[in-house]
Amino acid sequence: MAVDVPYWRLSAFYFFYFAFLGSWVPYWSLYLEEIGFQASAIGFTIAVMMSTKIVAPSLWGWLADHHQPRMRIIRYGAFLSFFCFLGLFLDHSLWWIVLVVACFSFFWNAVLAQFEVVTLSHLEGRYHRYSQIRLWGSVGFIIAVAVLGFVFDFVSLLILPWVLLALLVLIWLSSLFVSEKPLNIRHESTEGLMSILRKPVVLAFFVACFLLQLAHGPYYAFFSIYLQDYGYSRTLIGQLWSLGVLAEVLLFLVMHRLFVRFSVRAILLVTLLLASVRWLLIGFYADNIAVLFIAQCMHAATFGSFHAVAIELVRRFFKNGHEGQGQALYGGISFGAGGALGALVSGLLWETSPLMTFVMASGASALALLVCFIWVKGDLLEGQT
Repeated sequence: MAVDVPYWRLSAFYFFYFAFLGSWVPYWSLYLEEIGFQASAIGFTIAVMMSTKIVAPSLWGWLADHHQPRMRIIRYGAFLSFFCFLGLFLDHSLWWIVLVVACFSFFWNAVLAQFEVVTLSHLEGRYHRYSQIRLWGSVGFIIAVAVLGFVFDFVSLLILPWVLLALLVLIWLSSLFVSEKPLNIRHESTEGLMSILRKPVVLAFFVACFLLQLAHGPYYAFFSIYLQDYGYSRTLIGQLWSLGVLAEVLLFLVMHRLFVRFSVRAILLVTLLLASVRWLLIGFYADNIAVLFIAQCMHAATFGSFHAVAIELVRRFFKNGHEGQGQALYGGISFGAGGALGALVSGLLWETSPLMTFVMASGASALALLVCFIWVKGDLLEGQT
């Protein structure tokens, strides 16, 4: 990594941001179950958090693209998300928690999409190295989920909000040490945002993003509960979550080489095929630890390679002052709309048939594969730009 890239400061932010996710995603549903929530209420609460990503990232992206500096918005977002999260300690009723989660995530979603733009601005000309910084987020996720999995076998899940609060403070503090590098905007064209969005390849790409994150709904909302119902300890549940992200880290280490050797389109299609298979393995073979091991290793594809490809395609599609909005649209359509609908549908289906929720996830991934096979093609998906 070149000396002018603040590698460790960028990496530290990703580390704490995804350590928060490593504490939240596997254990939040277990925490809500602990305080008496049913599956439908758990799915609804998670869907509310995801749904704020539909609007919030685009709002923050527009502000960042038109009213610099971007890092100031990131710091405000990190601090205000911490402030709103304090409300979680006042009441445990459903609607109060939903309100707190909605307010907290509205500001928290100001953070990541814009930080991706900051990272890419520091990597100008070396974009294929993005994965070497982003992998530290995966490391943070692994450490958080593994340590907490062990801790929660001995300590009550009721301490989870305190852990999350501490990590929000660390996210804000780490943002204070990252400087902003002005984007080198090339005025090769005057192409507007709407003209970019009307391109069939861009529309199809966002449809695939939506479908894949919808497919992750059962995983993010109920995977821990699913394994707990099969008798797995929280330590083992944490290890299985960690295994998935470890596979993702290993992929990030070689992702820049894969981009050189294979087209972005080829990586995208293989990723979506593996996603469809993964959800079927989890749904039908959750009682088989060997099959779960294989399925969790596939997280390298369903999140790792897909996210790396998505960040690269957003960079190629959205230029000339649209960088922040491009990243925000990716987050809003995929993790926002797709994640929210996936969590909501999973919550409604879960009490009827946990298996069918994973079959639904496999079908959504297969549909994303079909969409990409037919429409996501062209010069921008070949080689490096």
